[in-house]
Amino acid sequence: MKSGFLDKLIERLDKLDPESIQAQFLKLVQDRGLLETIFQSIQEGVVVVDVRGRMVYANRAAEEMLGFALEKARGRPASRFLREIDWDRVLRLDFQEWSRLLSREIEISYPERRFIAFYVVPLPREDASGGGACVILRDITHDRRNEATMLESERLNAIKLLAAGVAHEIGNPLNALNIHLQLLQRELRSLPEDRREALGDLVSVARNEVNRLDTIITQFLRAIRPSSPRMAPARIEKILEETIRLVGAEVENRNIGIELTIPSDLPKVRVDRDQMKQVFFNILRNAIQAMPDGGKLRVGASGIEQFMAISFQDTGSGIKPEEMGRIFDPYYTTKQGGTGLGLMVVQRIVQEHGGQLDIVSKPGVGTIFTVLLPLAERRIRLLKAPARTQSQPRPSAAAREVQP
Repeated sequence: MKSGFLDKLIERLDKLDPESIQAQFLKLVQDRGLLETIFQSIQEGVVVVDVRGRMVYANRAAEEMLGFALEKARGRPASRFLREIDWDRVLRLDFQEWSRLLSREIEISYPERRFIAFYVVPLPREDASGGGACVILRDITHDRRNEATMLESERLNAIKLLAAGVAHEIGNPLNALNIHLQLLQRELRSLPEDRREALGDLVSVARNEVNRLDTIITQFLRAIRPSSPRMAPARIEKILEETIRLVGAEVENRNIGIELTIPSDLPKVRVDRDQMKQVFFNILRNAIQAMPDGGKLRVGASGIEQFMAISFQDTGSGIKPEEMGRIFDPYYTTKQGGTGLGLMVVQRIVQEHGGQLDIVSKPGVGTIFTVLLPLAERRIRLLKAPARTQSQPRPSAAAREVQP
């Protein structure tokens, strides 16, 4: 509210009767309450600082974004909460210079990782104690994530275009090589035993390398040209048990213990059994390869309201922080002989099932992969019925039968 209104009001106080004065002050209180309600309800953060850069006001959205409480922050330097702003320069600028002050985007890590866009608006200096600045904050984390998703989609489309031209050109020569190596191996049977054994080893090495290249191409094409999942209700514990049996021999050879924890009342989920088995297999293989000297792998599942969480916790080497952002990149791998496509396939299948893949890892401690899948029959949370009063009628017999 402008000070001109207050000046005129004070000049006329001696001319107003008590009822008029009360009405004017009541209007001031109502106006302030309305503005406070508006500021507290908007999603943008609003921070007001005085001419010395000290915190004067912040709405609820600003408190949540920056992780402070106004009661404790009032009167303290705003630079403690927004270090990215040059407050000395901001508070010295006049209105002609503000046009050259650009808005900025910042990344904060406390109280949670966010991307925030902000701009600063000067407050007019009406007297020696007036002035200051108002900072408007907007959370753009969702926009950044959408942008990252679009970039990922464009990258995959570029890979698909590349694969369409390369896969055919590589696949046919590999098939021809494999056929001729088989024929060459048959011809070796007519050679003396000493020559047959030496040349046979060379042919076996060549065939193994050809098969490895063929596997890489197959996995690559499966990753970029996936088939649509054929969804049907399934018991996730059955799929887990079948997948664990597939890696049973490797688990025993590496001295790894698997602990499977599945509740008896686990609900069904709608999945493509074959694709979900591939997801579990790839995650299990990653966990096993992370424990070359043995360890423990805990596999569990639980229903969480509308989702089912399937977790795989190993005691392996973990993932370094600098590698976490690249583990889903095509061909990125830290394993000798790895293709770098396994987790890319896992992520794609989980997303096509309407789910989410979460990873928590600590180097030297281990990694937890969690697959979140929508439940086939989503649970409805029932609220407790209010206590019945004497004036309320009793429910009918039919209604009592369907009550939970």
